[in-house]
Amino acid sequence: MPPYVIPDKCDGCQGEQEPLCELVCPGNLMVIQEHTGKAVCRDVGDCWDCMTCTKSCPRQAIQTRIQYQLAFVPGKLVPVVGPHSVTWTLIDCHGHVERFIMRTLAGDEEEEEM
Repeated sequence: MPPYVIPDKCDGCQGEQEPLCELVCPGNLMVIQEHTGKAVCRDVGDCWDCMTCTKSCPRQAIQTRIQYQLAFVPGKLVPVVGPHSVTWTLIDCHGHVERFIMRTLAGDEEEEEM
């Protein structure tokens, strides 16, 4: 499920030394196109589907599109990252919406547990 960048939302992390999607991609696949200033996955076939870029985008400009084998277009999965959870919104091909909240540990709590 390679990332899909919504061009109208992506601003290339203006003001940042390095765009967050580029910084967090473990496969070094996210890049900012010089001619548009927008993020793009340079090789979707090599994407690991880890969704790190999707979760880290401050403008929510990167979405995970669900593969057609699982859900027809326009099915998508959109995360909203909060301080203690990630809320995933699943929108199926019929427009039905479901939300799932995954609790995460704050930095201090992680260190205490280690």
